[in-house]
Order: sequence, then structure tokens, then C-alpha cells
Amino acid sequence: MVSTVAVLSDIHGVLPALERVLVEPAVADAELIVVTGDHTWGPQPIEVLDRLTSLGDRVVLVRGNADRELLQISHGIDVGLADDPLSVWGAAQLRPHHQELLEAIPEQITIAVDGFGPVRFCHATPRNDEEVVLVDSRLERWVDVLSDLPDDVRTIVCGHTHMPFTRLVDGRLIVNPGSVGLPYGRAGAHWAILADGAVTMGRTLIEPDDLVNDVVAGSGLPGVKQWAEENLRNPASDIEAIHTFGPRDGR
Repeated sequence: MVSTVAVLSDIHGVLPALERVLVEPAVADAELIVVTGDHTWGPQPIEVLDRLTSLGDRVVLVRGNADRELLQISHGIDVGLADDPLSVWGAAQLRPHHQELLEAIPEQITIAVDGFGPVRFCHATPRNDEEVVLVDSRLERWVDVLSDLPDDVRTIVCGHTHMPFTRLVDGRLIVNPGSVGLPYGRAGAHWAILADGAVTMGRTLIEPDDLVNDVVAGSGLPGVKQWAEENLRNPASDIEAIHTFGPRDGR
């Protein structure tokens, strides 16, 4: 059983944000780091994968929908993203060992954590890597989404929507650490710690100019300056994100 887990999610190829989170004392001291998907689809996809794998057995990776889609594109599979330059470029960056890594990463994993028991880590929901649930999703929606989980799994950690939250659903604890690379709601690289039966939500503040400049300097993405300005400088608000995701939540 693991004593402490640092949870990161949705890095989206933003290596400078990841580097800053990894040196946070609470993250650095955690026994295990679990990253719940969407490591790629961003300006430094292979650099992020290489950095995560450099952590060795201390890190456990879960595959997100963006990772799956880039992998499929890299194999010549049409996933409907041929008109998205970032997806096409990102897929072309994957070397054979990156493809093998993404093939091998599980879509979800269960880990026993002190104070929590079995914890299910997934990207979007335990049954689908792109299904949307939000902090204000209807109870009936949550019950349906979690219906296939074993009764002894009382904590579910997910990502996908880039918004940090915790909530209870019929006695089960849901944790979304938010996004490291592309946060929604408020600026900063978001993460969480599971320890002693309690969840601590963390945020690493990064000066926007430094983040943009570091990404531009470290990426070969065509038009990376414009991408970084549009996606990193001013995160979408929680209201904007909920309104955008709402229809996909069935409301």
C-alpha cells in the first residue's frame, strides 16, 4: 500500500509547468506520482513523455484521450483531427519508443493508498476516456458514470476537464486535480496530494511571461508563439469552461 500520492493531470506538452510542479516539496516528497492522462497534445509532447519516464518506477502514467488520439494519428488512423495542426504536428513527433510507451499505458489503474483503500485513477471517467462529468453534474449522472465500479473503490481520481474539484457522490470521493499545463478556472499549474485519508489541492503559480517564453524557447511547433499567447497567458474561466462542457454532460 502506498502512503502518499501526488496526482498530476493534463500536462498537455507544457514542459516548463511540469518542471515547476515536480520541484514542489509536497510532490517531490510523495512516495508515488500518478499522472492521469493527456501528457501530449501540446507544444512539447515528447519532451514531457521523456521527462515523465525519467522518473522511473516512482511515476505511474494513465493514458488520456489526447494521448490515444495522437497515437492513432501517428499510425495513420483518421480520428477526425486532420484539420487540427497541433494534433498532426504532435503525432509526427512521436518516435517508435514513444508509440510503444503510449500503447502500453493503461487507461485506468487501481492503487491501494493509506487512508483511502483502493483508489481508481482514470482520465475522464472509469468507463470512457473522453466522457465529461463536472463538479455540478447531477447526482444521477454521477451514479450512472460510476455504476460499474466495485463497491470497495470509494475514491476516484480523474482529470480531462482541467478544473480542480473534490466532491462526494453517495459516499464516494471524487477528486480532479485540475490541469498542469492548460488550467481552466484560474491560472497556475494544478495538482493534488492524497495522504492520510485527506486530499490537499495544490497550485503552482507561474509568471505568465516566463511560462510563454520558456515554452517558445523549448518547442519546435510552428506558430508556437501565437499558440502560447492564446492558450497559456489567460486561462478560460470556470464559468466559460462549465458552459462549454455542459452540453457534453447531458444538460
